[in-house]
Amino acid sequence: MKKKKSNILVSITNIAFVIISFIALFPILNLLISSFRPSSDIMRNGISLVFDPSKMSFDNYLYIFTQGGNYWSWFKNSLSISAITIVLSLFFSSMVGYALALYDFKGRNLIFGFVLFILMVPFEILMLPLFQLMISMNLINTYTAVIIPSVVAPVAVFFFRQYAIGLPKELMDSARIDGATEYGIFFKIMLPLMTPSMAAMAILQGLGAWNNFLWPLIVLRSNDMFTLPIGLATLLTPYGNNYDILIAGSVMTIIPIIILFIFFQRYFVAGLTVGGVKG
Repeated sequence: MKKKKSNILVSITNIAFVIISFIALFPILNLLISSFRPSSDIMRNGISLVFDPSKMSFDNYLYIFTQGGNYWSWFKNSLSISAITIVLSLFFSSMVGYALALYDFKGRNLIFGFVLFILMVPFEILMLPLFQLMISMNLINTYTAVIIPSVVAPVAVFFFRQYAIGLPKELMDSARIDGATEYGIFFKIMLPLMTPSMAAMAILQGLGAWNNFLWPLIVLRSNDMFTLPIGLATLLTPYGNNYDILIAGSVMTIIPIIILFIFFQRYFVAGLTVGGVKG
């Protein structure tokens, strides 16, 4: 009897998750279908499932692949910035979080307190000081200005610190006895143990860097240096709205994130779970 109730409960739960998944994927399905429609049809009926199948075609995607010069320049810019941001953020944030978790030094709690404080401050408050800093460093209209604020991300430092607390310190002591340096201990012993957390943060940081709109809009000036979110926004002007190209281009922007998630998904849940329960 208990087994039967358990099976019923599992079935109900699965059905509920399927419904929730469909609701979550519905806007993406809507966007995908609209990407095959001409601009006139979108302007007439809006982005909806009400469409004329005879008017659907691959013209929007053909335009992107054959004449979308600016689009591919924006795509390349976003891809480069996101890749560099992921690598630098994982490298430096993991080192900071690891040090805050496993080393006893003066001011450790104070530094961690600053990390928590910055984590609670909205980015909109930090934009003006950051912008002034970029001006003083003569970095306006450079990719360096886009990347620097994300190199040591407070959320990543906090996450790595929480994860590293659960790592066995005995391994560090054993390695020191064998003559390993502190950098050797981190890169050869501890860093491989942090793989799930690295994968989880790679997805989250990559998603943030790929979709970042406001900060690149502030520091970038040249059209050929725009990232994909800014470039797609320029397609909407008072003189004409290229909704067909905009929607098709937006669909293409989802692909790198899907690839990133597929690549790291095996560690994603484990990294978030373990990192969230360590005290």
